[in-house]
Amino acid sequence: MKRSIIRCAEIAGAVALTLTVGGCAGSDSGSGSDSASSGGKASITFWGWAPGYEDAVKAFNKSHPDIKVSYQSVQPGAKGGYEKMLNAVKADNAPCLAQVGYETLPSFAAQGALTDVTEHASADKDDYQEAAWKSVTLADRVYAAPVDTGPMALFYNKKVFDSLDLEPPTTWAEYEAAAEKIHKSDPKRYVSAPYLDYDYAGLAWQTGASWFGTEGDAWQVTMDSAANKKVAGYWQRLADKGLISDAPMYDQAWYTGLGNGDIATVVGAVWQAGVIKGGAKSGSGQWAVAPLPQWSKGDQQVGNAGGSSTAVLKGCESPEAAWEFAHWLSTDREAFGDLVDKAALYPAAKDLLDLPQLKAADPYFGGQKIYDVFADASGQVNASWTWGPLMTKTAADLNDGLGKAWAGNGTIADALRIAQDKTVGEMKKQGLQVAE
Repeated sequence: MKRSIIRCAEIAGAVALTLTVGGCAGSDSGSGSDSASSGGKASITFWGWAPGYEDAVKAFNKSHPDIKVSYQSVQPGAKGGYEKMLNAVKADNAPCLAQVGYETLPSFAAQGALTDVTEHASADKDDYQEAAWKSVTLADRVYAAPVDTGPMALFYNKKVFDSLDLEPPTTWAEYEAAAEKIHKSDPKRYVSAPYLDYDYAGLAWQTGASWFGTEGDAWQVTMDSAANKKVAGYWQRLADKGLISDAPMYDQAWYTGLGNGDIATVVGAVWQAGVIKGGAKSGSGQWAVAPLPQWSKGDQQVGNAGGSSTAVLKGCESPEAAWEFAHWLSTDREAFGDLVDKAALYPAAKDLLDLPQLKAADPYFGGQKIYDVFADASGQVNASWTWGPLMTKTAADLNDGLGKAWAGNGTIADALRIAQDKTVGEMKKQGLQVAE
């Protein structure tokens, strides 16, 4: 196929994402393993790990005879999947499509591992929630289809709240007051456990305390901003008052605390419903979901934690077919309904928010139709958030500081400042431009 030249210079100049112009890829570029057959039937490969993806591929192949998609299950991204994808790109034998988290997409762009599919995707922009579309767009170019989102809400132990005559807090000030009452009722009870990496990012996201942005041809790194210090100061105060459990999230001690009422809330994304149900079975019937507390009463703004895309990798020789499948996966009602059942994915596509699977009452949450809360929240996600180009390192450095801060060794503000300094240092080392 004839190699096409895309606007690599624009991408590099606008957001300094690509390290070299040669690292960009465009439509019909590269010599990957996927191709269009001589008979005109496109053949593409898709790597991912979400339960239900393999069945979705089978359904697509039955209804789209001109495109054949082959699915290969790989380890989740942070557990080796991303490394496998990037190595395949370097070896020039990557699949056309891969499951890539929104937070990691800029890192793939920085390594020249993506294909620009704007010409095929732009007409479908309005099918997706604004924040989700922004997460797959870099310098006004589209590199992936949004799949699911992680709008946040407040999971709370209704049994504990009712026993203390507490209503779900509508503001963070009310949340702090509830935290004090909960801990006073029993010294073993805490309002929450510590938050790390992307769970903590969701707390900053809500209030517009951005971590990254762009200014001309340079990156801005703002983890140490006044807005971030406000969020950090709030959670630091709760920790200093002894209102936060020392049980790490996703640890058995955390699940035990959720099950017996010693940890009374989880500030988290929609997918946390499955985590809580699966790990804290003894809490069945005791939990409920309420809208996320706001910084000022009457505000309607939430953060997002998690979510992934179907990215088009460098070397894809059938980008139009790749986009057709990626868009179908995100918008087909039957296929996505199956993904809700099998993987607890929450759709990024606006027209899927009324899926029957999202309207069912959940016995674990006392018969509440919890997705109604997240349906409202999905339209309130702050769309201004931007992920940085080195999120794996940024998250690791942040977690090191946050872990110490929650344990009383340093502060959350210190953790953000140190993570910012280390991120900026690594960005400069790799040749990325950073605004001073």
